Amino acid sequence: MNHGISVLFRAIPLAMAAFCFAYGAYIYTAGDDPARLTAGPVVFFLGSICMALYCTAATIIRQLIGTYNEASKYIFPAIGYSFALATLICGVFILTSGMTGWVVTGHVVCGLGLITVCVSTAATSSSRFVQIPRNSADASFSINPQGFTVGQSVTLIGIVSATALAAWIWCILLYVRGTLPAHIVAGSVMFGIACVCTALIALVASIARQIRGSYTLKEKSKWTGLALTMGALAFILGIILLIVLRGRPINFVGFVLFGLALICWSISSKVILLAKIWHTDYPLANRIPIIPIVTALTCLFLAAFLFEAAGFAHKYFVPARVLAGFGAICFALYSIVSILESGASKK
Repeated sequence: MNHGISVLFRAIPLAMAAFCFAYGAYIYTAGDDPARLTAGPVVFFLGSICMALYCTAATIIRQLIGTYNEASKYIFPAIGYSFALATLICGVFILTSGMTGWVVTGHVVCGLGLITVCVSTAATSSSRFVQIPRNSADASFSINPQGFTVGQSVTLIGIVSATALAAWIWCILLYVRGTLPAHIVAGSVMFGIACVCTALIALVASIARQIRGSYTLKEKSKWTGLALTMGALAFILGIILLIVLRGRPINFVGFVLFGLALICWSISSKVILLAKIWHTDYPLANRIPIIPIVTALTCLFLAAFLFEAAGFAHKYFVPARVLAGFGAICFALYSIVSILESGASKK
């Protein structure tokens, strides 16, 4: 990877973060429609996820071009976790503010904070990324002493697992204890967010265990299957909600779940890549980045249709805007999988 390409791949998640922050703020301030009070903050805080993705990209790229230092090891994870904390605090503030739409907006923003925690953990787990191609080339499958210790590996996987568990519990509580239609919407979106966090377990575990050298050939299908299954679950629930809630104002949440499923499948592209190139040559590795490109375009095309639908059914106002933000997330994920392919594949 040369310097010019490295700048481009770091610029992509930053540009997507700028888009989410600017577009979210614009939606929120452009009118007094109550739907803007939900769509605006949600799109805005999707930018936090993009910033965490930037930290992941910068962590890996700096190692590849030889500019990674001791300070970088702490600065980039700190940036990611800071955005995660800020997002969670803002979500809690919305929940306690009593503003219009606070039930959906507050819970979803908190959920985005949980995703940001998981992505920031992926950035942290990438701090010794250069060990992956070395371990992959080691025919003895031995543990690399320069990789993570067993405690460090377990801690990284434990952080993202605990975060995903929190999202699942949050989702269940919204379904079980909620009494308003807004609780169904918030619970359904939290279900999709929990799926994304769970898919990120597969990514963090793949990175951490390959850096340590403890990743086995049997794990290839295990982690890939987990990420793909999470996307399928979110997609299936989206279809069910569109059918069951047909004709009701809240059935739009099905489209939001479609977008979260596409994010899961974008994440799966990284898990698939790491699995395919582990101790083997995979000639089609440079084709895998096409997956997040396809998911990003799908989000944007679906958003375009929903923008038109919102002209005669106002309930599509929120998912149209949110799916545009999801498209930005998928495109930012494209830069990450491209970096992984460049740094981990055998060329």
